[in-house]
Amino acid sequence: MKVVVAHNRYREAIPSGENVIVDTEIAQLRAAGVEVLPFQRSSDSIGDLPAVQKVLLPLSPIYGRAAQQDLSALLAAERPDVLHLHNPYPLLSPWVIRTAHAHGVPVVQTVHNYRQVCSSGLYFRDGHNCQDCRGKLLGWPAVKHRCYRGSAAQSALMATTLAVHRPTWRSVDRFIALTDRIATHLRDYGIPDERIVVKPNGLPDPGEPSALGEGFLYGARLSPEKGLALLLDAWRRHPDGTLGPLRIAGDGELRPLAERAAAERTDVTYLGVLDREQMNAERRASAVVIAPPTWNDVLPTVILEAMANGRPVLGTAVGGIPYLVGDEAGWLVEPEPAALAAALPIARDEAAERAKPARNRYLRDFHPDVLTARLLGIYREITANFDHTPR
Repeated sequence: MKVVVAHNRYREAIPSGENVIVDTEIAQLRAAGVEVLPFQRSSDSIGDLPAVQKVLLPLSPIYGRAAQQDLSALLAAERPDVLHLHNPYPLLSPWVIRTAHAHGVPVVQTVHNYRQVCSSGLYFRDGHNCQDCRGKLLGWPAVKHRCYRGSAAQSALMATTLAVHRPTWRSVDRFIALTDRIATHLRDYGIPDERIVVKPNGLPDPGEPSALGEGFLYGARLSPEKGLALLLDAWRRHPDGTLGPLRIAGDGELRPLAERAAAERTDVTYLGVLDREQMNAERRASAVVIAPPTWNDVLPTVILEAMANGRPVLGTAVGGIPYLVGDEAGWLVEPEPAALAAALPIARDEAAERAKPARNRYLRDFHPDVLTARLLGIYREITANFDHTPR
């Protein structure tokens, strides 16, 4: 089987679980004998684009002429069985779906966020969940609130892109919803059940877990929706030192909150930005991983990494987190300070008994052998039933 994997990579300076998942999935497919043809662009390259492409850049989410030309040449030369799309913005554009269909190639898309409707992709703004654009032909609330990159102009362009490409998205041959929450979002968007498959992402098996370390680890982008402020509010409700150490890794606009907490308390350490190996070491040094987003986070990679390493997760009951953690891999609380504060000592005391169930959940539901087999089944089913006549 030959598969084109299309993805616009997020900037490397901002940790992206989606980039990690795409790289991992490519490696897993190749290990299973699939010929993978990556078709990727990076947002890091925008500053180096030729002058003509820079002029046309504002229109690239709608069309992306250079990307379509390159993709068309690749499809004509390689004649793949499937195009598997992840993130198309800003350099690829959803138009890649039309380009693939023009070459008689079916399209599978993994849906990582709510971008079919929401300009930011998060259903979150100004510190709270928001679905103001849901059901609207044009997402004017996104323009009013500058939801895309803090710019009214760029938000207007993204809202227009979503309106223009509504028929494009609805022509995707199979959607892979990472969780049941995303499946519900797609149904609400008008996608019929028979074109939706729920299949989470997975991560490579790191091997048998090390013995539990001590305390809690929080590793995420330090932005409002990721729940750092919620965590620190809950943490401060306990006397210094009574919960064990809290390590915070990451960067973003809320970095001052992490630095202030580390300066105020002896049991909080701000680690800054860590590479993958450093993050692995901090995970091994911890007993519990905390994932406390306040938005409907789809599938936080930190939870998969925690379970793979036999670390239970204390998470908020939002988005795809209940789907991931289940009943055995940790603890779920409502996203409010009192509930999280009450759960912290429970997680501290029960970490050892939840460690093995967390690892078992990973092996059963998120191991690459399990998920790659399911993905290959999706490819086979869609290619068998697809009319390969160019559209």
